[in-house]
Amino acid sequence: MQRVLPILLVATMLAGCSSTGNLGLMTRPGANPGRHLTGEQRYQEVGPVEGRSCRYFLAAIIPWGDSSPSAAMEKALAGSDADAILNASVTASLYGFVPVYNVFAFACTTVKGTAIRFVDGEMGLGD
Repeated sequence: MQRVLPILLVATMLAGCSSTGNLGLMTRPGANPGRHLTGEQRYQEVGPVEGRSCRYFLAAIIPWGDSSPSAAMEKALAGSDADAILNASVTASLYGFVPVYNVFAFACTTVKGTAIRFVDGEMGLGD
């Protein structure tokens, strides 16, 4: 019992949760997704990608960082000439250290999927 008590104490101090959802297509923020969905748009697969973005909270009042899905997507597409992510899986997680007092917490978003490049350089950017 003396070994279990410290483990339980640490487990309650390090609480977290996550949720996962799936999207058919994630495009860069400046793209026109309606154009790609309503018309025939050819694309090439670039390969599997993964990106993660986090937002941190100190004492529950001092935030910094960006945990938005678009920030995670930009990190996933960084370094490639891809325009979008096909069959994207988005996972949002929240972790707290000493959650009763909100000493430190962070929320992260992870995007995984297949990077694609629209053929002929047509990204469908706004007007």
